[in-house]
Amino acid sequence: MNQIETALKQALANAVKVSFDVELAPEGIVIEIPKDKSHGDYSTNVAMQLTRTLKNNPRKIAEAILEALDKDSASIESCEIAGPGFINFKIKSTSLAQVISRVLEEGDAYGTNNSGNGLKVNVEYVSANPTGDLHLGHARGAAWGDSITRLMKASGYDVTREYYVNDAGNQIVNLGKSLQARYREHLGLSFVLPEDGYHGEDVKKIAIELAEEYKDRYVEETDENLKFFKEKGIEFELAKIRKDLDNFRVHFDVWSSEQKIRDDGKVEKALDVLAEKGLSYEQDGALWFATTKFGDDKDRVLRKTDGSYTYLVPDIAYHKDKLDRGFDLLVDLLGADHHGYIPRLKASIEALGNDPDKLQVDIIQMVRLVENGEEVKMSKRLGNAVTIRELCEEVGVDAVRYFFVQRAVDTHFDFDLGLARKQSNDNPVYYAQYAHARICSILRQAPEFKEAQSYELLTHEKEISLMKYINEFTNVVSDAAKTRAPHKVCNYIQKLAQYFHSFYNACKVIDPQQEELSAQRLALLKATKITLKNALNLVGVEAIEKM
Repeated sequence: MNQIETALKQALANAVKVSFDVELAPEGIVIEIPKDKSHGDYSTNVAMQLTRTLKNNPRKIAEAILEALDKDSASIESCEIAGPGFINFKIKSTSLAQVISRVLEEGDAYGTNNSGNGLKVNVEYVSANPTGDLHLGHARGAAWGDSITRLMKASGYDVTREYYVNDAGNQIVNLGKSLQARYREHLGLSFVLPEDGYHGEDVKKIAIELAEEYKDRYVEETDENLKFFKEKGIEFELAKIRKDLDNFRVHFDVWSSEQKIRDDGKVEKALDVLAEKGLSYEQDGALWFATTKFGDDKDRVLRKTDGSYTYLVPDIAYHKDKLDRGFDLLVDLLGADHHGYIPRLKASIEALGNDPDKLQVDIIQMVRLVENGEEVKMSKRLGNAVTIRELCEEVGVDAVRYFFVQRAVDTHFDFDLGLARKQSNDNPVYYAQYAHARICSILRQAPEFKEAQSYELLTHEKEISLMKYINEFTNVVSDAAKTRAPHKVCNYIQKLAQYFHSFYNACKVIDPQQEELSAQRLALLKATKITLKNALNLVGVEAIEKM
């Protein structure tokens, strides 16, 4: 929370206590910036909030609060009651300007806060099968998940970024068989490509590399050789995924393996717990999980009649493993087709003796590529899915990152290629980066003025608006982290760029005839630059200095 709002809330809480002998938590008081500047710098509806408690007219409550309000403690220049009981405040410009000193002093750390209070959070995202390239859905989840973790880290959460590698199960068997078939093909031997196998060029490429390195050592179709191809396939595909994510500025602290969870016996341990609690049962040759006891619409199969596990089983063991590692909160980013899967996961967490609310799931909706209003197919390599790599090559990492987090993740999104390529103010990432580059250009051209020691000359309405909005940044970071909503940062970035342009168009920054005013305005520009850069960094976008 910024210092001005903190002081205002405390002053209001004190005034309520004096006037009505009512204890009001300062953090529960709502402070907003009025859209109409004539209404002042800040506004509160606290009088209306108290109407039911005090059984009194809100304007009468507001009058009593103002009479008891210590204006000096909150740097209030003036205040008035408006409408049904809003209280509007005008803050002393010298107090507003203190944000400049704070930003310049904190630099890259400006915006960080401790609202997360050290909560230990595991955020799992992307987690694509190591059987092919990352596509658009993965790109949206990667950008969103990475931005969430950046925000949480900036807000004092203890965050672990995790990628769950699905390196077991039928898809890996099919990958191994596909690789061996292509391996045999390259060596001129007969081969049968599995019907459910992987037919892409990447599998052919891996097989050729293996054939050239190992010659005919693994041509026999044995279980041992299949294990070799599975391991090599996973190794090659994961290396490619890591490279693409690294280019996309997405990094993980932990890469968890499904196969290791199986090998460590954690699947059987989780099933034993369910059995001991009487929450699993045998029926029709299968093992069932009584999820209806936890609100599911029907019980779910754990072990099929052929003896193989459903994919719910390793997921139960994996989430138990995460909770056993001591996390207070698990956040999963899952595709839109997993909506019905959430109750089963929550049921398993509760069944194993944990609070189901410790798991929170953000659903990632579908993405379409469009240009000129028409859907676009642009994949050169696979023919059926556009990869992160291709999209970044087409429009750049910054545009892809920004576009994917500027809209709420649970809404369908049309990625406009034409707009992403545009170098104009219509393109939101260009507009934001241009604002930063323009500030850098002004600062480079500025002559050496004596460094400003105070900011009492910054009284123009555009200066006030810009300072107030810079002052809001820490609140935005804290709120976006708490609600896992990085698009709120994008909204902030766009408005900050607007406030900057509005200020620069109205106020002459470099004026040799007014050196002190110029020095103060340059300091305001430096604070704007730092804030804009920090905001862009939170969504993984570069703050460009020249365009």
